[in-house]
Amino acid sequence: MAPVTAAGEQSTTSAGEEMYALVERLYPLCRSITGDGVRATLEIVGEYVPLQVHEVPTGTQVLDWTVPQEWNIRDAYIADGAGNRVVDFAASSLHVLGYSVPVSQTMPLSELRGHLHTLPDHPAWVPYRTSYYQPEWGFCLAQETLDALPDGEYEVRIDSTLADGHLTYAEHVIAGQVPDEVIVSCHVCHPSLANDNLAGIAVATFLARALARQTPYYTYRFIFAPGTIGAITWLARNAERVERVKHGLVLACAGDPGRLTYKQSRRGDAEIDRVMRHVLAASERPHHVAEFTPYGYDERQFCSPGFDLGVGSLSRTPYAGYPEYHTSADNLDFVSPGAMADTLAVCREAFAVLDRNRRYVNLSPYGEPQLGRRGLYDSLGGRSDAKQAQMAMLWVLSLSDGEHALLDVAERSGLPFDAVAAAADALHGAGLIKA
Repeated sequence: MAPVTAAGEQSTTSAGEEMYALVERLYPLCRSITGDGVRATLEIVGEYVPLQVHEVPTGTQVLDWTVPQEWNIRDAYIADGAGNRVVDFAASSLHVLGYSVPVSQTMPLSELRGHLHTLPDHPAWVPYRTSYYQPEWGFCLAQETLDALPDGEYEVRIDSTLADGHLTYAEHVIAGQVPDEVIVSCHVCHPSLANDNLAGIAVATFLARALARQTPYYTYRFIFAPGTIGAITWLARNAERVERVKHGLVLACAGDPGRLTYKQSRRGDAEIDRVMRHVLAASERPHHVAEFTPYGYDERQFCSPGFDLGVGSLSRTPYAGYPEYHTSADNLDFVSPGAMADTLAVCREAFAVLDRNRRYVNLSPYGEPQLGRRGLYDSLGGRSDAKQAQMAMLWVLSLSDGEHALLDVAERSGLPFDAVAAAADALHGAGLIKA
């Protein structure tokens, strides 16, 4: 059984190891924006948290896009004249250009080269390439493999299908005390890339498990969907409920050794932006807060001007910010249980603040209320942080005017948010403030 804390929750170390084990299970699967690889991925995630799986037919209009044909692949290889597979899909799903149309030909190396993708600057690595919306076929291989191929005839085989089918995505919902929602999104379309984005899937899954053990204030909706087209499809199918989305976070590149990076929402002053800035600064972790740009992951869909949702993005090293990005070097050695556990911890800390960051009204606003006769001072006796707790109560009383939330109190006072929230709980219990 996994280790648990005194409060009955899984230890950080254990969660990191379990997340890594999930990444290991998902790593061999060939995923794309549609197809059985996505379904197999969601089936495994569904062993950890219950999922509602949605199938959206090919040809469905979703905003300005159309759900494409479904792509599936069974085998692919390049074989030399002796029948030896010099490039083999069975060895790595990265070896085939994503969404390659079927092909079965024999051709000279000179002709084949036009369909080969390599990374000359990293000759031992295999690149990740796709052609979702332009019919094409191709292979990805190490430059050193290509350099070793002699001239001659090669058998080229891609056993794939492009046919009407479905786009698949899934949701996991944790009911809160209010219907207002926090969405957590991660993309499930990349093949064997451990950091981008199997680590994001793992952190999202274990974040959902952690929140399910609580009774959150907000309703939390986890979205596991293909990048871009999946988020667009979700938005198109949920236009009537988007007004319920008050906050959101996109998780990606969550397991590498780099510092944490938070990319702000398009608004820049959304509550999730303030919360993430506060939590990262208070934690004293190495981190970077980046301004919004309309390029990256699916925060750009949720933040598009028609929706303008308060959705930011949390990663470690951001997309394209590390040499291993979109290559075979983004493998199981590139991610670690510790890095994923740290990302998960920050998410939990941030959502704990978000869930408790409410405005209060002082019910005794004329002069300072007598705290002693209500037992509030007595409750602090013997506490090592008694002075801090007392100051937190006074600050909450001072700023409980219906305009300032608890995060405002923490930032203005310089006190830890937990101390401010605990003071608010005590004052609320004593009938001195109301939400």
